[in-house]
Amino acid sequence: MQKIRYAVVGAGWISQEAFMPGAGLTENSEMTAIVSGSTEKARRLAEFHDVPAVYSYEQYDEMLAADVCDAVYVALPNSMHADYTIRAARAGKHILVEKPLATSIEDAEAMIAAAEVNGVYLMTAYRLHNEPGTVDVLERIRAGEIGDPRIFSAIFSFFAAPGNHRLKASHWGGPLQDIGVYCLNAVRHVFGAEPEEVTAVRSQGNGDARFAEVEESIAVTLKFPEGRLAQFIASFGGDSRDCYTVVGTKGSLTLDPGFRFETPMAMQRRNGEEIAFESFMHTDHFAGQTAYFSNCIIGGTPPEPDGGEGLADMRALLAIEKAAETGQPQKVNTPPRPTHPTRKMVHEFPLTDKRLLL
Repeated sequence: MQKIRYAVVGAGWISQEAFMPGAGLTENSEMTAIVSGSTEKARRLAEFHDVPAVYSYEQYDEMLAADVCDAVYVALPNSMHADYTIRAARAGKHILVEKPLATSIEDAEAMIAAAEVNGVYLMTAYRLHNEPGTVDVLERIRAGEIGDPRIFSAIFSFFAAPGNHRLKASHWGGPLQDIGVYCLNAVRHVFGAEPEEVTAVRSQGNGDARFAEVEESIAVTLKFPEGRLAQFIASFGGDSRDCYTVVGTKGSLTLDPGFRFETPMAMQRRNGEEIAFESFMHTDHFAGQTAYFSNCIIGGTPPEPDGGEGLADMRALLAIEKAAETGQPQKVNTPPRPTHPTRKMVHEFPLTDKRLLL
């Protein structure tokens, strides 16, 4: 079987904990290089995962010019996404980039244009688009199982430790960008539409030094076409919690847990007085995501969560941020997405214990 060769750009927690172990499970993907600010750490990871090459950030263009990879996985702070993505596209490499796609609309559009001009695929790393529980909820809603979906409510929180780059304004950090994006992306596909208007309120954390540059929590309300409403809270100050509920005219669906990759998804379905529960296989989200993207590259099929998908979330994220800053509702003007996650995109891989955390 043809294998797509990946260079892992950024050897931080998400690469160590999730991408590297997951990529190793697939049959159509392999890791052939690690690009890191710490070559010592990268070499230890490379030895553990059998990755043949290690490069520093200063050697990134050298790595791109060499025939060592077909695609890059960009897992850098948000502020670095655009630069490393555009350079990879110009070198003819496909790009899987973590979310949010960029820190400005201009950068996101430049990333998309660079991929198009150079004939490569740009995929925003929405791993849940390949996860069975998430897609099952969407399929049930489309089949009319809860009637017309009218209300969406979500919460995603965890306790962010001091020193985390997600707490830095210079990297466009904060709970909205880091975990609120999951809530936002979920409701856009639950309703199959884009938000028209947003309002938001933020909390700075009651004097907690961790939140000198970003908010502790943010509460968001979104108005969708046909009078549908959504709300979510994202927080770096609470205990770990991730779930969402969709209420329709004939029932409701709750996915709890609903966003994280460390726990298996579980669903409650309610229709009137009838309540049913279903649990899903605890799959490796990153293996599924990587296998899907590699199949797209091999088959010449554009990925569903492309750069435009990341841009759609960015437009809403920036509007939410402005609404929180000004206290005024903000309009969002995003054209409807041409596609949404389907069961054909689901890739299921059992979890592995092969991980090295440095």
